[in-house]
Amino acid sequence: MEESPFSSSAELRRERIFATVDSIPRGRVSTYGRIAAEAGLGRGARQVGAALRHLPKGRAVPWYRVLNAAGKSSVDAATGIARQRALLEAEGAVFAWLPEKPSGRRGLAALARVGVATPGRSGRALGT
Repeated sequence: MEESPFSSSAELRRERIFATVDSIPRGRVSTYGRIAAEAGLGRGARQVGAALRHLPKGRAVPWYRVLNAAGKSSVDAATGIARQRALLEAEGAVFAWLPEKPSGRRGLAALARVGVATPGRSGRALGT
């Protein structure tokens, strides 16, 4: 039987996810999978995505610091990528454009992060 998203254990998982995302330092990023592992959810990356997608209004959680396993944005490309980048830059993250992909698409998915830690807190710059 699947657990209701409104059950107390589901709420506890969301709170652990939010607390873990809150712990990502300003100007740095992590991944859905790393957040899941640190929150004690094992391989629950999709649970992290769902929790952040349904973030309660007025709840201040830095969702924009979370990227997918490839270091790419998972937000709506129409407006979300630009907003995510702006929020990270406001925290001191620096970006450098990579050559355009054959598809012609850019965005956080095609950015090298300079001075931003790789997913997690290793301190290594992405792309090194």
